[in-house]
Amino acid sequence: MNTEENRIIGYLSISTTKEMVAELIELSQAEYSTPMPDGTLMGQIGSFVSIEQGGFKVLGQIMNIWRDDGQGGRPGRRQIRLLPLGEILPSGEFIHGVRRYPTPGAVLRSVPSEQLTPLFAEFEKYGYEVGSLSMKKDVPVFLNPNSLFGRHFAILGQSGSGKSWTVTSLIQRAVKAMPNAHIIMLDLHGEYCWIDRHNKLHAAFDPRSVRHIDVRELEIPFWLLTFQEIADLLIDRADPGSSVQLAFLRQVLFALKKKANGHLDISRLSVDSPVYFSLKEMYLHFKKANEQQMDFGKAKGPLFGQFDEFLIKLESKLNDARYDFLFKPKRRNKSETLSDLLRDFVGMGHPKAQITVLDLSAIPADVRPTIASQISKLAYEFNFWNPDRYDFPIVLFCEEAHSYIPRESDDIQYQGTRKAMERIAKEGRKYGVGLVVISQRPTDLSETVLAQCGTFLCMRLSNPDDQNYIRKLMPAGEQDLVDSLSSLGRGEMIVMGEAIPLPTRFQMHVPNPPPHSNDSDYHMAWSKNQNEVIIDIEDIADRWRRQLR
Repeated sequence: MNTEENRIIGYLSISTTKEMVAELIELSQAEYSTPMPDGTLMGQIGSFVSIEQGGFKVLGQIMNIWRDDGQGGRPGRRQIRLLPLGEILPSGEFIHGVRRYPTPGAVLRSVPSEQLTPLFAEFEKYGYEVGSLSMKKDVPVFLNPNSLFGRHFAILGQSGSGKSWTVTSLIQRAVKAMPNAHIIMLDLHGEYCWIDRHNKLHAAFDPRSVRHIDVRELEIPFWLLTFQEIADLLIDRADPGSSVQLAFLRQVLFALKKKANGHLDISRLSVDSPVYFSLKEMYLHFKKANEQQMDFGKAKGPLFGQFDEFLIKLESKLNDARYDFLFKPKRRNKSETLSDLLRDFVGMGHPKAQITVLDLSAIPADVRPTIASQISKLAYEFNFWNPDRYDFPIVLFCEEAHSYIPRESDDIQYQGTRKAMERIAKEGRKYGVGLVVISQRPTDLSETVLAQCGTFLCMRLSNPDDQNYIRKLMPAGEQDLVDSLSSLGRGEMIVMGEAIPLPTRFQMHVPNPPPHSNDSDYHMAWSKNQNEVIIDIEDIADRWRRQLR
């Protein structure tokens, strides 16, 4: 057997703009089963080959292998289908896309690790190494942080595929490579910072680099909500009287904001200005209009009975202690407190931290979309009005993004929230605000947001609908990679887009420390002696009552 590391393994038989097929050279079964010097088997799916002809080289990846039926009594021969990734210049530089297509008869050679390493080390200068090739563990994978964070990216994978590990590892290595990072994490399940039963705080990051904030303590006050977002919370658009409620809400909000902020001398005050107003006064305005009678009770006012449902919704939220962080702020009760809120939010408060983990795990599910929208809006508005925005880029990680950035549908309940997030996706990069969407159901995610992502980290996805959806988002030449999503291991992914020199299947480095997202060990838990298991039912009941995790 030829032992050259880049030995000839076959010849091209079909070459089109859509596919390339090659025939492997005939070897004995033992030779086919013997690893080549680079550790791969000849024709192994996922391995790389160089298609060479006339002095130019095309880098391809093996996607399928089969044996044909044979002709004229000869045994079937091994065929492989190739995905062309780009060209390798004489200097060794890799460029995307194929400009000169090889013709049948072109030589296929194996690509040794030392030739692959420079291709995947194109962005080594940034020092942001995130993993290694699945097929060649000795080849590190580097990402371009400018393209990754600056042009948004998506992490997509089903439950158990390792999304939380991936997020943790990406952030840990980002802070290590770029010590002045500014990262904000929406933590919906308490996976990245959590408090144990002894009230001790744990984190998936260096304690010196992270600040954990319970969103209820951060206090995102009601007066930061836009008119659209307040309407989403309090007005049912299916109600026949919703148009009247919307018009009256706009009128009352503007009047109350103007009344409460005359001392600020704001010449361009609008119904969406982030300034304080009295929620109690708003309630009284609606109540008065709803009950107004004229001519000593003989005639009803023009708005009599129009706001029954509005008042019921507002009262229910005001009386629900879970919403106190939003509707009953203790510290954020005047417009001047906005600067303190922003300072805490971006990690410039005390103590300063590169990572701000905002814990939404105790927030009611029906209000999470609005709170997520507010957090996103704070990030966007902070840098929109920041003259030094290019020296202070921010990245927002959105866990379980499908639950608050849904696809557009007939349900318009959270239309304002979705539009706010889509605005960041479309305009955020201009103002130094990056967006990371993390989801196990890409088909439920806003198409607008996904379309703005420049890089995709696709993990294991078995659902055919999700696979087809991702396939539509990919460039035509890379769509075949989606077929392998169902076979990926934990923490393994295919990355495609602007942050990587070429579409790559790689294994993410294991985070240290890991997030608080491990699956239950059923065998160990169920194998214990019953006397070893002590469950404090009273404590569980008390935590539920008090809404404490």
